[in-house]
Amino acid sequence: MDRALPRKNQSFRLSVDLIERLRLLAKRQNRSLNNYVETLLLDAVYSEPNEATIAAMQEAKSGALRDTTPLDLSSVEAMERSMGL
Repeated sequence: MDRALPRKNQSFRLSVDLIERLRLLAKRQNRSLNNYVETLLLDAVYSEPNEATIAAMQEAKSGALRDTTPLDLSSVEAMERSMGL
């Protein structure tokens, strides 16, 4: 049986526009605002690449893996564009 992680209430001051955008994105995924924001924060905090991944990313950025331009790894969308997708 899974045990619930301890939780603590915390207040943040965010712009109204940002809150509304987050609500919209959460609704699209049929999730609560709290769950959506918590997931975003967990991804940001715990998704640091290891040394092998960093080396592979640097190799991809350099263009050594391709005969054309280097990959743009600034975002998923930018990477797809640089791959011609």
